[in-house]
Amino acid sequence: MRRVEVKINNKNSQLIEEFLTYLSLDRSLSPNTCDAYEADIHKLLDFIEGKDLVSVTSEDISLFIRYIHELGLNPRSTARIISGLKTFYKLLITQDYIEQNPLQTILTPKLPKKLPEVLSHVEIETMLAAIDFSKISGERDKTVIMLLYGSGLRVSELVNLSINDLYLEDGFIKVLGKGEKERLVPIGGKTIKQIGLYFQYYRNEVSNENSKNTLILNQRGNKLSRVSIFKIVKDLASEAQVKKSISPHTLRHSFATVLIEAGADLRAVQQMLGHESITTTEIYTHLDKAYLKSVIEQYHPRS
Repeated sequence: MRRVEVKINNKNSQLIEEFLTYLSLDRSLSPNTCDAYEADIHKLLDFIEGKDLVSVTSEDISLFIRYIHELGLNPRSTARIISGLKTFYKLLITQDYIEQNPLQTILTPKLPKKLPEVLSHVEIETMLAAIDFSKISGERDKTVIMLLYGSGLRVSELVNLSINDLYLEDGFIKVLGKGEKERLVPIGGKTIKQIGLYFQYYRNEVSNENSKNTLILNQRGNKLSRVSIFKIVKDLASEAQVKKSISPHTLRHSFATVLIEAGADLRAVQQMLGHESITTTEIYTHLDKAYLKSVIEQYHPRS
């Protein structure tokens, strides 16, 4: 993307600020997502060389999209830019800055569904077996893996878990997900037992006045960071010689896939994952042909 030294005028600056406030407060989007939306508006501003955003036309947008396409931007990035600009101009309409959305006739590129990478149960077990329990961090690392894989938590949800969120006698944990939405997620007996071991052999040893109510701690007694969890997962995958490109989110994908392939109800999986839309959960229905064949043979009266 070309970078023109464009000075943002006060009007454009105000519109961008209002948009970011809307994304953060009304849409409850993460800071990273807000930053991506803002960066896309700046790409447009660079292209139109500082022109007022309220005066952008459909022709301007068409030329801009053709330009980023010629730069070789991949379809997924192009689709995100178009989606972000559509959201921005829809807001300008609701706030009476403009009367017509210049992206009204612009189609978002159709993207092929990218199936998430998943780990088999054997691969998960191999990673758990690779944990070095001679180190004090061993029980913590096992707890991290089991919560990600056993309850399908996002990294942000895991690092923000508190002791008060545990309802182990009832077999549930309370999770604060995207948009500050709470949900109850079932937790299995093996994970409950592991949490007990984590308290006994790790948390009780490292906790201090800074630990407060935080569940997962680093060795200094502070909240374990997202980066640290990424490192734990990556290092264990490497030790286990797992050749796939994985992240903590891979364990969440694996959790969902195991449930779907075992015949779990899609709506139930949606609730456990905290997906707002069922269509997001449907990506986990990438079942193998043998499983689909067995379902037909078992349930279809005319098979």
